[in-house]
Amino acid sequence: MHYVEKPTKTWSVICIAVYLVGIAYLGVQSLPEDLGIWLGLCALFLLPLLVCLLVPLSKLVYHRIEVDARTLRVGRERIPLAAIDPGSVRAAANEALPGAAQRYATSLNTVDAPLPGFRAADQGNPRLVGGAWGVPMGMDSVVIGTRQGERLTIATRDRAAFLAALSHATAAPHHQL
Repeated sequence: MHYVEKPTKTWSVICIAVYLVGIAYLGVQSLPEDLGIWLGLCALFLLPLLVCLLVPLSKLVYHRIEVDARTLRVGRERIPLAAIDPGSVRAAANEALPGAAQRYATSLNTVDAPLPGFRAADQGNPRLVGGAWGVPMGMDSVVIGTRQGERLTIATRDRAAFLAALSHATAAPHHQL
């Protein structure tokens, strides 16, 4: 079993397209006479573009999910499938799918920043897996448990597919302790 959650590229494509259209429009108006000014504006408008592209980049780095035969990889963390409690995965799969408003509320309240008082453990919440400080706004999240009793929050784009793959992978007989 192998599962990879692919990030959406819609936001990145929209941002880059707006940047290119804006720069092309300025170029039509000012080239070839004002080449220096046009190049300066290209560089200046590149800064807001880069800020807008930081969100998809952070989702790629911290919330990328891969499930292979032995490991669940979320962002920078690797969790052996043998350490995951299959019952918690089944329980999460049986939960009702949250609506958009509930996903936004949950993502706003899921914080695990490395600051006193903002750690998930300080607030009594499950630890956020992957290395990020929070769940991106509007992204769904799943809470599963380990065999040692630790609760983990995993941000996901496709809750049903992720939980189906994880359920199948943790139910395999060679993962049982």
